[in-house]
Amino acid sequence: MTDEATAESVREGRGWREATQEALYGPEGFYRRPEGPAGHFRTSVHASALFAGAVARLLCRVDEALGRPPTLDFVDMGAGRGELVTGVLAALPADVAARARGYAVEIAGRPAGLDDRITWLSEPPDAITGLLFANEWLDNVPVDVAEVDPAGVPRLVLVAADGTERLGEPVSGADADWLARWWPLPGEEGLRAEIGLPRDLAWAAAVDRVVRGLAVAVDYAHTADARPPFGTLTGFREGRETTPVPDGSCDITAHVALDACAAARTSLRTTARTAHTPLDTARTPADTARTLPAARLLTQRAALRALDLTSARPPLALASTDPSAYVRALASAGEAAELTAPGGLGDFGWLLQPVGIPDPLP
Repeated sequence: MTDEATAESVREGRGWREATQEALYGPEGFYRRPEGPAGHFRTSVHASALFAGAVARLLCRVDEALGRPPTLDFVDMGAGRGELVTGVLAALPADVAARARGYAVEIAGRPAGLDDRITWLSEPPDAITGLLFANEWLDNVPVDVAEVDPAGVPRLVLVAADGTERLGEPVSGADADWLARWWPLPGEEGLRAEIGLPRDLAWAAAVDRVVRGLAVAVDYAHTADARPPFGTLTGFREGRETTPVPDGSCDITAHVALDACAAARTSLRTTARTAHTPLDTARTPADTARTLPAARLLTQRAALRALDLTSARPPLALASTDPSAYVRALASAGEAAELTAPGGLGDFGWLLQPVGIPDPLP
């Protein structure tokens, strides 16, 4: 396609997947900005260091299940500016930290001053023994949007650079198959869905990198029994939710159908290569395959409680015997309450996929 034809396509509209890919990850994309995601929205990582501490405890449980290997990998997918991997390494006990290798996977350049122990990569290592942790990564894997037309037919939604939408061709092929299985749309005009197939493939490909250990995805999520009737596509800019416009000025995100990701094929080196994912996590199919146990879904509230994070207030008697300790404990309880709050971060979904070890979150 010529430059002139490409420009015309952008003006007239293209699918949300293609438009989002360019807006977020292109040369001038949102995620290449120097301020990073923390300049525009707040995740569990930014809410409290308690989150990194809980993930460090999870890594220690994985380490135990692996039999304390000579090297223990921690891979932070969609690492932003390395906040989580930095916090996890800092929270590890000395004997585990001595064997740990930290990896930050991000398309943006390595930030100045990052811990030298952290390896900065544009895609995950080929062979991971340890924990792959994807916090709010899948929601930024671009997806197309479908909308039901007046005749009851789901069509692709096309979007221009200024955010103006129009309906395109009927959804077909693998996208139509995914909708039929995971997000069937009744024939009511205006109903919408995000087509999550690229996320399923991206997740399966990321899991394929884990030789032994655990893969975890944490995200805004919904399941088949409660799909939102008009989808969840939205934008964020400077800490505020905003209309999604694919011009690089804002984050573009949508909640994740984590149940579909959980069922995605995760046999070793059998995931089909996908185009236009923010990180090149997909691989060419090969002959070797493996069978993995069923993945598990739970809320962040349940996961963090299983990792010994509590929002219980400290005993009032501590205020008189050690006021400073009481204040610190009270602040910690408040931060834990935010991370586990119903209607907030506590409702995030956690997707756990053990690989060659028992589930470390009983």
